[in-house]
Amino acid sequence: MHHIEIETVWRFHKEGSPQTAVVMLGILNEIRKTGKLTSAATHAQLSYRHVWNLVEQWSDFFGVPLVETHRGKGTTLTAFGEKLVWAGERMQARLGPQLENLAQELATEIKPFLHQRPSVIRVHASHGFAVSKLRELLDREPGIGVDLRYVSNQNSLLSLAQGACDLSGVHLPRGELRIQGIRACKEWLDPREDRVISFVTREMGLMVKPGNPLEIASIKDIVDRKARFVNRDHDSGTRLLFDQLLALHRIDEAKINGAQQMEFTHAAVAAYVASGMADVSFGVEAAARQFGLDFIRLLTEDYFFVCKRAFLETEPMRRVIDIMKGREFQREVASLPGYVATDTGVVSTVKAFLESVGGGVA
Repeated sequence: MHHIEIETVWRFHKEGSPQTAVVMLGILNEIRKTGKLTSAATHAQLSYRHVWNLVEQWSDFFGVPLVETHRGKGTTLTAFGEKLVWAGERMQARLGPQLENLAQELATEIKPFLHQRPSVIRVHASHGFAVSKLRELLDREPGIGVDLRYVSNQNSLLSLAQGACDLSGVHLPRGELRIQGIRACKEWLDPREDRVISFVTREMGLMVKPGNPLEIASIKDIVDRKARFVNRDHDSGTRLLFDQLLALHRIDEAKINGAQQMEFTHAAVAAYVASGMADVSFGVEAAARQFGLDFIRLLTEDYFFVCKRAFLETEPMRRVIDIMKGREFQREVASLPGYVATDTGVVSTVKAFLESVGGGVA
């Protein structure tokens, strides 16, 4: 199976001049994390001298230093260097899943022209860290290809109902909002033909700056503290969940500063807060920890997959379930803050699933 990766290039131009600079933000990010040019050189698989020359060239191009060296204390980024790195972090968090989708579309288009034709499992799922981990393990499996597209909750179930995918990934909140989530899913679930596969649970809540300087402990505090907020896009399940929380607590979205500022992934909103462009956002704990943010838990979600009964009997799907239940995947999930592998790989009927989560019979 051929795998395609699409990477971005940061190329800067000077107006009226042919001079350009291609800035390798990975080098600057490694300097920010370690304080060592040697570590940045090792990470980039370049010589120390070459990395130093690159940094000097970039500084000359912008007319502003990107790093500062301190005798006995290593190397740090300047404020300008930090700004470039955080711009890169936000870009990668924002575009990463979309670039994966584009790469997968290209892989699907060229597959008929190649001799290697493994069994391909089409997965449409709401974006999540555990889903990415599962894909990584499936990519190592010989003879199985994964066509993973990140879509919203309802769109993934619609895809399954229309035969456009084999596995649909969906998440449901626990607690007071559970019934609303189930009601939205029921329309697309076929109790006779669909089967539900338990996957993971994940913690959802507010991401705030380290130390929580505004002392935010609830959604109401976002309004009361006049905190700058960054929201998820309208099509995401997380945005729907946040809107339901606002309604539950009778909070007017118009009173939230920045409610119309949107990003498209959990990591993107976390990066937005970490870079200082917002004070708070809503998403998964794993994204908050990835960017060194504090996290205020508000609720737990169950993430599960849905597939057709007949697909469960196929050899590729049996291998997928084996991987879900395997030790390696369990370890990977345990490494994700806020994620827990709960009954992972256990299959149930729609009726049994809805009864177990308090949704009644479809």
